[in-house]
Amino acid sequence: MKMKKFVNSPENLTRELLEGFASAHRDLVTLKPGNMVVNNRLEKADRVTIVTQGGAGHEPALSGFVGEGMVDVSVVGDIFAAPGPRACVDAIKLADRGKGVLFVVLNHAGDMLAGDLTMKQAAKEGLHVVKVVTQEDVSNAPRENSGNRRGLVGCVPTFKIAGAAAAEGRKLEEVAAVARRFADNMATLAVAVRGATHPSTGMTLADSGLGEDEMEVGVGQHGEGGGGRQPLKSADETAEIMLNVLLADLSIRAGEKVMLILNGAGATTLMELFIIYRRCEQLLKAKNVAIAANYVGELLTVQEQAGFQMFLARMDDELLRYWNAPCNTPYLKKVHPAEAYF
Repeated sequence: MKMKKFVNSPENLTRELLEGFASAHRDLVTLKPGNMVVNNRLEKADRVTIVTQGGAGHEPALSGFVGEGMVDVSVVGDIFAAPGPRACVDAIKLADRGKGVLFVVLNHAGDMLAGDLTMKQAAKEGLHVVKVVTQEDVSNAPRENSGNRRGLVGCVPTFKIAGAAAAEGRKLEEVAAVARRFADNMATLAVAVRGATHPSTGMTLADSGLGEDEMEVGVGQHGEGGGGRQPLKSADETAEIMLNVLLADLSIRAGEKVMLILNGAGATTLMELFIIYRRCEQLLKAKNVAIAANYVGELLTVQEQAGFQMFLARMDDELLRYWNAPCNTPYLKKVHPAEAYF
């Protein structure tokens, strides 16, 4: 199949996209050797710092959240491939400002292998680092076996919560505890109606042969089948199907507060996402569950896949304070309330 993308040589995709990204956001980030996207203010950081890693091709994640209040160094692998552990160890060394480093890893086979090897090498070198894994896909494992759940869009709010705790001056073990508490109370479910292609080869990713009148609930980040194929439903019906699964998984009860994120997979329009969000709000209001934090848009994509991820997390006053704290990254910015109109 002929690939219709505005690219140059496939072997240069990762390097060229990082060069372009860093140039477009040079006020916030710098591209360093080893495909490391670095917070420009890292050298002045007198706090715990945050490192993450993952493959390219999911823009704006993960490097789009490098900056003050979130990630300090993002180590980028090739398209859909984890970087090597040596690059991750180098990033941890670069990031450490004397207060320790939080290392956030999404639960996928390649990322976990790289993460585990990184931690082994870091221990040998005496580095002060703690690893937190995000694993919130409800479709491929029950909550009691959450270690087998895939990491989806939940990594992004985890960066935000952890980054705010670090900016507040909390110790590494405290930052990790806050991140884990948030991560333990989040859940994501994804749906797809059309797959994506690999930007280097043009090959279809996880081709499940979805028909024009079908959707699949429970897919992975790259469209891996989730066993939930069914006739295509309306926006309202799809919202209700997915939201009920997340509410049950988290055992959310009336009177609780939640964060709701609708993350477009790459080819789903904002029009569709807002229609879905509207129905989610109606359903939650009817259950006396308050949406205390939200986001609608693209955070973690997979090229031109059509579909979205629905994310839900239990919130409390501390987590809300960290979510609303200031941050300044290419794809997520928050200002202090006193500065909101200036």
